[in-house]
Amino acid sequence: MFENYQRPLYVLDEATTYRVSSWDRNGNNIDFLILLPGESHTLAELKGPGCIKHFYCAMVNHSRLLYRKLILRVWWDDEKSPSVEVPLGDFFCISNCSVRFVNSLMMVINPGSSNMYTHGLNCYLPMPFAKSARVELEYQASGEGDEPATAFWYHLDSEHCPDMSWDNVGYLHAQWRREKLTKSTDSQYKNVQLWPGTNLNGSENYVILEAKGKGQIVGLHLQVDNIAGGWYGEGNDQIFIDGEKWPPSYPGTGTEEIFGGGACPNTEYSGPYTGFHLISSPAFSGKNAMYRWYINDLIKFQRSIKMTIEHGHANNFENDYASVAYWYQIEPHAVFPELLPVRERLPRFPEAFFEAERKVAQINELQSKLMNEKGPLNAMQIVFALRLVADKLMREDKYEDACIEYDKVITGLTAWL
Repeated sequence: MFENYQRPLYVLDEATTYRVSSWDRNGNNIDFLILLPGESHTLAELKGPGCIKHFYCAMVNHSRLLYRKLILRVWWDDEKSPSVEVPLGDFFCISNCSVRFVNSLMMVINPGSSNMYTHGLNCYLPMPFAKSARVELEYQASGEGDEPATAFWYHLDSEHCPDMSWDNVGYLHAQWRREKLTKSTDSQYKNVQLWPGTNLNGSENYVILEAKGKGQIVGLHLQVDNIAGGWYGEGNDQIFIDGEKWPPSYPGTGTEEIFGGGACPNTEYSGPYTGFHLISSPAFSGKNAMYRWYINDLIKFQRSIKMTIEHGHANNFENDYASVAYWYQIEPHAVFPELLPVRERLPRFPEAFFEAERKVAQINELQSKLMNEKGPLNAMQIVFALRLVADKLMREDKYEDACIEYDKVITGLTAWL
């Protein structure tokens, strides 16, 4: 499937290349969009045949919660139902709004200034389309009155490919799911790492994806907020191909094996194909996340696929699971499950975190007023300087201390105005 548009670097063809970006059409340095709650932005409308080869975006000193509030959607060839519908952060392997650097073949998360909360998000999954592509970003508000505006930079580097062969070319799809609390199949052994239970049908597994049609899985981003504590990863992946019953064509042997780790990883790592890129605690509690790119071992299906994983051995752990599945398939695709409302998407954080977020929203409102007086760039520089200490505390998860410092920022900005 990749051969037609992942050509060797030395092969010259008739394709033309171009970029759609957030550049300032007036020639100034305001090379970003301003995202406001409740608004949608069309990032690109492209004519085919073509292929998006690289998607980059970045924000600066924004609310971490935007990674779940912003929804990325992509439609191919004028289809009615989007083929990609994922919270922006999760699409780029940001897990539960908690950023870690990722150095993989398909997704890369790079640092920005150490004095700001900013990261460069990069997707290298090729996205071919025969007739058209529409890329949209929606800022869904939670309705709590703490929704900040934010600047958004982006690039979509693409090809127009008149000589592309479309025989058996699939379209990229990505789908997000979450189960806020999985249910144990046994009350006596709930949240026990090793127990004598059995799973002989997979009916209680966490479901990552159910798709219909002809296609192949290329990637998985799995997130486990380990509320129960202890090692949660005795759960096996079990992947059912083309409507098969038990046993599955892909029987697993544990969670860490999917992502190339040794037994019970408690140290973060990020590689070309696999990573355990978020581990909050060496004792496994709290937020954990993993990715796998099946580039050399595509999971192929002719009619359908059901991709699942146990939550603990035989599904005895009660934890918060979320995931993104990435796959290519021939259209049409099955309609996705309805996306959870904003509040149901937000990760679990202590109340001090949300209090700090509310203070950041106040700061952003003051910054907007300052922009009218000082201009966008001068206002951003002033606010960046005032927020240095508080933002550093937020990055260190010291939320109560950050609240104190954000109060100082609010006082300082009020004085400027």
